[in-house]
Amino acid sequence: MCGIVGLHLRNPELVPRLGELLTGMLCEMADRGSDSAGVAVYGDPVWSPAGQGCVSVLDVEPEGRRVSEALGRPVTVCRIGDTCQLSAAADSEDLLAAVRSVYPGALISGFGTDLTVLKGVGHPRTLTEHWGLAGATGWQGVGHTRMATESAVTPSGAHPYAVGPGQCLVHNGSFANHATIRRELIAAGAQFDSLNDTEVGARFVAAQLAAGRDVETALKELCATFDGFYTLLVSNRDSFAVVRDAIACKPAVIAETTDWVAMASEYRALSGLPGVESAKIWEPEPEVVYAWQR
Repeated sequence: MCGIVGLHLRNPELVPRLGELLTGMLCEMADRGSDSAGVAVYGDPVWSPAGQGCVSVLDVEPEGRRVSEALGRPVTVCRIGDTCQLSAAADSEDLLAAVRSVYPGALISGFGTDLTVLKGVGHPRTLTEHWGLAGATGWQGVGHTRMATESAVTPSGAHPYAVGPGQCLVHNGSFANHATIRRELIAAGAQFDSLNDTEVGARFVAAQLAAGRDVETALKELCATFDGFYTLLVSNRDSFAVVRDAIACKPAVIAETTDWVAMASEYRALSGLPGVESAKIWEPEPEVVYAWQR
């Protein structure tokens, strides 16, 4: 089943409340998926210092000294629950290469400027408390609660999938032809961390963006390529986009005010947002890409 949520802030006065608001949205979707959860937070200055490259790591406890030696410049390690968040005054892809050279078995949850990705196994409320998510700040957040159908309940099977620089994808539904597309992506050089069908969609979108397409074009290409039932939310540090399959099988609702744009699998996840009573609220149309820029 799964639940997805996203919040894109327009009003700087709400930036200190991002984690609080995102926590409420995510926990409201817990009964749509209580076996694992994850979030992507853009702009928390403690977790992802402004202008620095960041890498979110699971399954190992990296030593900053070793990664610093591989990178050739100082690296800071911040522990957030079971995630180690590394940051440095360097391009995030260079930092990622240094992490992988020292810790080839690490699970990379995400990488990019201003980005922190946290995910794990357990009830969403337990995980958000473990992360201290309510205290996070920033201008944008994306979250997912998972009820596993396609692959094992592990951190690598949890969303978001953040496989391109600064990019995140969360997904409710299933892709019927993901095995075929996975083989095509592997043949083109992609490497996978899980058997989850959502990772196939994320790597497809990342490949489209790496080829120079914008997010709207990439999602239109996904709709033309993937079969199945889905609602997707794709983000980077400057954009926030939503699309559904051709028959809009999976639920989704969008709300917009002058202060924020938000989406969720169900309205109840939006009901606690400030000013929601005056928001424009609608159900996204099939295969229409809705996108907002920061």
